[in-house]
Amino acid sequence: MAPRSAEDQPQSLTPTGRVILGMIASGRRTGYDIKAFVDRTTRYFWAASYGQIYPELKRLEDQGLVRGRPEPSGGRARTVYELTEAGQAALQHWLQADDEPSYELRDEGMLKLFFSDSLPERRIEIIRAMRERSERKLAHLRSIEPHASKGPKGSYLTLQLGIGLTEWTIEWCKATERELATETEKE
Repeated sequence: MAPRSAEDQPQSLTPTGRVILGMIASGRRTGYDIKAFVDRTTRYFWAASYGQIYPELKRLEDQGLVRGRPEPSGGRARTVYELTEAGQAALQHWLQADDEPSYELRDEGMLKLFFSDSLPERRIEIIRAMRERSERKLAHLRSIEPHASKGPKGSYLTLQLGIGLTEWTIEWCKATERELATETEKE
């Protein structure tokens, strides 16, 4: 395979751009569809807000990676997007890249735990809240597992990973709550 010229190189994608191209490739065609699907699926590991999605759709369109066309619905303005060949190539380029995937975790409970030395008497409550949130998340993930197991393999494998990570988090919280309670009793 001949090396690509600079003009043939796919556009650099932002993290939100990657989400959007993947969502469009999987059948989500409007900003609203993308946001709704993110909220039901990837938000557990990669969130995107309307404030990120709509400007990024415009940027991707300006780069020629997606093409939008007006398709009003019920008196509301609505734009339906599809991948261009360049957009499909950019998505495939990103999926095939050997670069180490970036990792970002945003968890306010962990942030509170990190700063809990400023209020150590609240530490157990912070961890308990993290555990309870994780238990609710796990219940939700397990509730969608039967349906997800019949869907795309990549989505199902991601769900299984999420379940495993969430189970581990719950066990860590329980063990740490016990440890901190024991320390408190000794004081």
